[in-house]
Amino acid sequence: MSEPHSPSADSAKYRATLAYTRREIPWAQRYAGKLIYGDIAAVATTLTAFGLIFVRNKTLVWPSGPELPYVVPLGLIGIMWLLCLDGFESRDRHIVGDGVLEYRRVISATGFLFALVISIAFFFRIDISRLIFILAIPFGLLLLLLGRWGWRQWLRKRQSKGLYVYRAVVVGEKAKVAHVVRAMRRARDYGYVITGAITPSGAPATIGDVPVLGSLQNTMEAMATAGADTLILAGSDDLDPDTMRRLGWSVADHNMNWVVAPALTDIAGPRIHARPVAGLPLVHVDFPRLEGYRRVVKRTFDIVGSALVLLLVSPILGYTACRIRREGPGPILYRQDRIGRHGQTFSMLKFRSMVVGADDQLKGLLDLQGTGAQPFQKVNNDPRVTKAGAFMRRHSIDELPQLINVLRGHMSLVGPRPQRADEVKLYNNGTERRLLVKPGMSGLWQVSGRSSLSAEDSIRLDLYYVENWSFAQDIQILFRTFKAVLRPGTTAG
Repeated sequence: MSEPHSPSADSAKYRATLAYTRREIPWAQRYAGKLIYGDIAAVATTLTAFGLIFVRNKTLVWPSGPELPYVVPLGLIGIMWLLCLDGFESRDRHIVGDGVLEYRRVISATGFLFALVISIAFFFRIDISRLIFILAIPFGLLLLLLGRWGWRQWLRKRQSKGLYVYRAVVVGEKAKVAHVVRAMRRARDYGYVITGAITPSGAPATIGDVPVLGSLQNTMEAMATAGADTLILAGSDDLDPDTMRRLGWSVADHNMNWVVAPALTDIAGPRIHARPVAGLPLVHVDFPRLEGYRRVVKRTFDIVGSALVLLLVSPILGYTACRIRREGPGPILYRQDRIGRHGQTFSMLKFRSMVVGADDQLKGLLDLQGTGAQPFQKVNNDPRVTKAGAFMRRHSIDELPQLINVLRGHMSLVGPRPQRADEVKLYNNGTERRLLVKPGMSGLWQVSGRSSLSAEDSIRLDLYYVENWSFAQDIQILFRTFKAVLRPGTTAG
């Protein structure tokens, strides 16, 4: 195997591209720099408001210490807060802009500040206002999280226009390149745009709709021609350790990004731990288990959350029941047997959004559209849906009675889509792992496309949730659910 293309053999166009690439600061680094301004604004706003409202004209005293106006300790807390955010790497360019890890680090940094201020006050016997811990720090954390979320919305708009993205070329065998391309295109929020592929021999001409730019021998020249700044290694028998090392040197010399895509799929970042052993970057994968205190935390959250939501939406429940009753005869609530955790059957509650006897028509309608033998299918333009039911389904109002299922322990606020028994019979190739956790009122399937998802994507998202459960992910899904309910778009129904 010959070495990757040498920079000394580059054309004038290639050298010009190389010079530009070296001057350009990676977009992720520029974006991380912008977050500093949002963090400073959130911290300054919080502490300034607290100082003006609660401790204005007050002083801080402690034994054998001078009296200080509160502006001094609040300023020191603000500086420590920003240093904690930096120390916990909450603006690391590898984590900002996607996933929950950025939010978790912001929370961890703020928690550390909370403990640090308490410790200083205790050891120096400083009589500091308790409202700092009760109001200021929690409110500041909320502003920090909202600020990071706001910056993400700004980033998404730029990425939709082709800005702030990685322009990537995938290197490897045809099948592995195709797999990486499919995965990358499913995850549009991660900022990767696939501009081409490179195979060991330079053939075929395309992989799907991705053009093959050349062979391993002219990798760097092909990347420059495509205007790419990232090289993704999908894997190939021709990529032996020596070839990979030399290719990595060329990427480093050209100030580009070097990404290795292992065969592991649908694994969340917190489960992956890299550990170098004898020069080998071994990847350790943890397996999350929803047992012990984790199950207690999730169940407690389900009980408290469902009870509060039931209380808040009780007027909507009453109005919806009256609307269904006025539209015609039939029960207000619809009950259907669904399969829960470990295959246990339970009666799932919904507001009735279809005509009476709709279940008897389902098989015939699925057969009519040619999907009767396929799992997890819905009837397109379902004629059984009532006028009131169409509105309820669009805004997920028909699913509110499932809060009772959550209280009773049959379901969770977040989890895989609840399935009927005839759908579960069609499970194969590991799909049964969806039954390891309780089904949810909402889940990745709902916030990622709802009825527009294919059966394969629905299964993949449910399995991803089961394999990568975390409490932070549940909170994120519920937040996205709230957005989806208020702005359902075209995928609801």
